Amino acid sequence: MGMGKAPGSEGPGQLQNLSFFLRALLLLLLLLLLFCRNVSSQCKILRCNSEYVAATLNLRGSHRDAAFCDALRSYSHCTRKTARTCRGDLAYHSAVHGIEDLMIQNNCSKEGPTSPPRPRPPAPNHQGLESLEICNYEKSFLYKHGQPPSYQHCAAFGDPHIRTFHHDFHTCRVEGSWPLLDNDFLFVQATSSPVAKGSNATVTSKLTIIFKNMKECIDQKVYQAELDNLPAAFEDGSVNGGERPGGSSLAILELSPGRHVEIRAEYIGTTIAVRQAGRQLSFSIRAAEEVAKAFTEEQDLQLCVGGCPQSQRISRSQGCGGRLAAETARALCKEMLPVEDVYFQSCVFDLVTSGDANFTMAAHGALEDAKVFLPNVEKLHIFQAGAGCPRVASSFLLLLLLLLTSALWVGL
Repeated sequence: MGMGKAPGSEGPGQLQNLSFFLRALLLLLLLLLLFCRNVSSQCKILRCNSEYVAATLNLRGSHRDAAFCDALRSYSHCTRKTARTCRGDLAYHSAVHGIEDLMIQNNCSKEGPTSPPRPRPPAPNHQGLESLEICNYEKSFLYKHGQPPSYQHCAAFGDPHIRTFHHDFHTCRVEGSWPLLDNDFLFVQATSSPVAKGSNATVTSKLTIIFKNMKECIDQKVYQAELDNLPAAFEDGSVNGGERPGGSSLAILELSPGRHVEIRAEYIGTTIAVRQAGRQLSFSIRAAEEVAKAFTEEQDLQLCVGGCPQSQRISRSQGCGGRLAAETARALCKEMLPVEDVYFQSCVFDLVTSGDANFTMAAHGALEDAKVFLPNVEKLHIFQAGAGCPRVASSFLLLLLLLLTSALWVGL
């Protein structure tokens, strides 16, 4: 006849299973009581319950039993502190009895160490993006999308020559006022006039830049530059975005007095460079892609987006018979622009058309801005075959050959 196990002789595994079952049953009971009773607002038993559950949720390893006893002592200590306000509360009394049972079953002494208090979670941040500086576009974009933003580059310089956001390159005869940009955040207008009397070529003589009102960051600001007047302030005399908390996210820097101004619009991830070289103004921009694309169908006329209208485009090879010999212009441009790309071709065109050697600085400045503003330096140089003034070396050799032939014919 087999002998039954004496009470209290259960194995460690069975005790652990029983302990887990009792804790689960206690938690279920407490949850049911939460829904079935009207808890006094003064009784803090639910806080004791949640701290106990959190302390015992992931107990593992050789020190599991000791940690469980620590948690039970902490639970008991918590219930004693709230005893006065929880008198008559069913959940409180159930917890007290449950603790006593669990301490007996796990051989836990009433005296001993307790679990360290659980750290309080940080208070919820109701300001959201404000704490991450909503007027810092790069930070807020990274917060929303988990990656840095993409950027685009556009430039207008010289005749004017337009480099679009999509790396198209046009030389334009646009005269009067034309929008370079017109979107939800920016409006940029260039005013052009003939480079010389009777010439089809034009240069930018005035730039108007409007930074549209953005409630959280800036007041509307207008910047206007004209020939020989490149101010280091907005029209209202200010040098930032105004009195709003994010006003410093728009600022003007004078990099070279009367020659080079930079406007940094941190709140829209945009930087603009305005230069004067010779008798022309140039414009360069590095804009966040999201900002550059923020426009409607009605705002479709933007030289930075679509380039010059087809009817306003001119070939740079058409201006080769101008005031300055093409080879002389090539030599001057080569000093500043060693790579014979569209910047070099534009430089030669402007010098031949205007006769003003200062135009080398316009193309050079635009190239320097592109080096800084272009997100992909591999797209810095654009090459357009047949778009510039042809070399005259072959014509010169042909003329020399004709002269020699003529001389030989006369000699004969």
